[in-house]
Amino acid sequence: MPFSKLKQFRFRKETTNAAIVMKIDQKKQLVILEEEYEDISMDTLREELPERTFVVYSYKYVHDDGRVSYPLCFIYSSPNGCKTEQQMMYAGSKNELVKTAELTKVFETRNTEELTEEWLKKKLGFFR
Repeated sequence: MPFSKLKQFRFRKETTNAAIVMKIDQKKQLVILEEEYEDISMDTLREELPERTFVVYSYKYVHDDGRVSYPLCFIYSSPNGCKTEQQMMYAGSKNELVKTAELTKVFETRNTEELTEEWLKKKLGFFR
């Protein structure tokens, strides 16, 4: 996956929620762009996601005091029951993506069903 795409996404000017969904091409052993979404809610995104995936989600976060920020969230989904080889490949790629794209809000889930706006707000609550 060209990291220029992630950099471009990081500095986007739009104020809507957006996502980049990536996966690993096992034959090439590369992270590839699967899909890009503009103006997408967490609920809609959850319905679109494959089981094993990386998501970079730009979220319009309204704080309790009314301030608005746009955190870039890295969400890694790897369900239980994956082959060990796949888990290792995704774990290594996850670490490389996080480091290269300088992502700090990194969340992992084993069940994409729990990916709701409430879940995300709870996770982001730790970052004040």
